[in-house]
Amino acid sequence: MARPSKYDSHVKPKLNLVESWARDGLIDEQIANNLGISTTVYYEYKQKYPEFAEALKNGKDDIDIMVENSLLKRAMGYEFEEETREPLYNPVSGEAIKNEDGSPMIVVTKVVRKQLAPDTTAQIFWLKNRRPQAWRDKQDIDMNANVKVKLEDFFS
Repeated sequence: MARPSKYDSHVKPKLNLVESWARDGLIDEQIANNLGISTTVYYEYKQKYPEFAEALKNGKDDIDIMVENSLLKRAMGYEFEEETREPLYNPVSGEAIKNEDGSPMIVVTKVVRKQLAPDTTAQIFWLKNRRPQAWRDKQDIDMNANVKVKLEDFFS
């Protein structure tokens, strides 16, 4: 008699968790371990249960899009604001002003707008993957040619 599937008890109730684990970047082996199943069973469930495969796909698609956007932003360069934060001091006593919990009160003392230059490594990576025919390192060059040579030209 075949063993009952763990899908209904170990996987199906956790489909939202499966999607979030995939979004968090966990690899297949880690997700299988979290579910209490072997990787072999994990891959069988991906084939057999479309809702399981869909949860994994949705989680991975979300994070892949975020990484693509970050790579593009880094490749193109961008502007951002940088804040400097410092403790607030009493101008009379020179002592740090404290919050109710006893920690020093921190305030923004300076905001600077900065520009991050485009990153050529990110650009190369992007282009090699998005346009491999034009940008990959290995270029396929066709060296075939039809050449007709008369042997008597060599012996005369």
